[in-house]
Amino acid sequence: MLPRASVLGLWTAGVLFCAVQAFGQPPDAADDPGYRPQPSTNVAGNVQPLPMEAPPGAKVVVIPIDRTVELGLAAFVRRAIEDHPDAAAIVLDVNTLGGRVDAAIQIRDALLEATPRTVAFIHPRAISAGALISLACDNVLMSDGATIGAATPIQAGGGQAEAVDEKMVSYMRAEMRSTAEANGRRGDIAEAMVDREVVIDGVVEAGKLLTLDTDQALKVGIADGKAASLDEVLDALTLKQPQIVEVEVNWGEEVARLLTEPTVSGLLLSVGMLGLMVAFYTRTVGMFTVLGFISLALFFGGHAVVHLVGWEEALLFVAGVILVIIEIFFVPGFGVPGVLGLICVISALVLSLIGIPINVSFKTGLLAEAMTRVLLSLLGAFVLALVLMRLLSRSAFGRSFVLQDAETGFLSAPSASDLVGQVGEALTDLRPAGKIIVGHQRHEASSEREFIARGSRVRVIGKDGPTLIVRLEE
Repeated sequence: MLPRASVLGLWTAGVLFCAVQAFGQPPDAADDPGYRPQPSTNVAGNVQPLPMEAPPGAKVVVIPIDRTVELGLAAFVRRAIEDHPDAAAIVLDVNTLGGRVDAAIQIRDALLEATPRTVAFIHPRAISAGALISLACDNVLMSDGATIGAATPIQAGGGQAEAVDEKMVSYMRAEMRSTAEANGRRGDIAEAMVDREVVIDGVVEAGKLLTLDTDQALKVGIADGKAASLDEVLDALTLKQPQIVEVEVNWGEEVARLLTEPTVSGLLLSVGMLGLMVAFYTRTVGMFTVLGFISLALFFGGHAVVHLVGWEEALLFVAGVILVIIEIFFVPGFGVPGVLGLICVISALVLSLIGIPINVSFKTGLLAEAMTRVLLSLLGAFVLALVLMRLLSRSAFGRSFVLQDAETGFLSAPSASDLVGQVGEALTDLRPAGKIIVGHQRHEASSEREFIARGSRVRVIGKDGPTLIVRLEE
């Protein structure tokens, strides 16, 4: 016969077992705001089926999330989701070290708004922007040895990664937390992936950025289970004879990814600015000006594909170009239309580099970064102009832009007085400033009072410093 204490212990254990079976989880787990029920795993460690209600032959769309997360990828993911609204599930095949913050946020928004069930299969890593994208999915499965985390934003500077402003860290903390909680995951775990100051007992200590391996992610509720391959992920969805659709990047998106790549987009900006500088200097629309406008069109076209350029930026840019044309052809000197036109063009370029709301961009420093890129492009255009002047200095074409010597170039002020009374030809429109040729020599000139068209005969009637004052020859 058992002692009374043993009988009492067995009776107590039985009561507790019945209570747990009747009410599910123990009170302390149920009351934990960060608690998220975990799917059970089988002996092999693979996730148990994720039941779905779908007819036989349901469509499953597989989207690769690889290489760098940038704006072209964001446009690709958005297009893949919009083109398959009837899909039963969307599976992201994730393997990335991260990329642009604004691109990741665009993908995150598209996933949260998607109607089909979304599943992220991480193998072997979802770092930085990849972590935000994965947390935006309804389910997260990871292969053995996979990792997720290290989502603190950084910026390139001096050839190495540098920490961003605290405002950007705060913004990304909020994005990561809200994304995790939208799918029932722990917000504090997501925040610890962004901010080193977040401390979670038993998970991460102060001063360390959180990165989780597969087992750790399962333990804290970030991942739902393991899967050895993409086929196993598809099997876990329990769909009968699913129709697998593997989406690929089309040629337009590939071109957009190329045009929005920082180096290429910076070169397009510099060439575009060079075209505007040449137009203002020569007061004509020539080869360099046309090349500049083509470069700016490619820049805006690539950014339009990735949804960075909307009607506002396009209208602002067109208005700036029109004002620049008015300045070149109709308004003498460098006046108000030219200044306003440059402001409109530069503002449109800055706005086209920002992928998140302007108020957020201002607070987080992305607006200042975009302005810096445009100003660096202006500097690049100036350097490129100097190089071209050097290369063209001995060509016949270059002599129309570059001063050669006293014999073939512009005359100095004392020699200009000897030309008073002589007749020449306008090389450019004079409104009132421009260039003329007298004999075989080019000179800066200014019309006395009226507009003089290119090719007209003019008479020198005086001088103003090195500039000749001319009048239309009757």
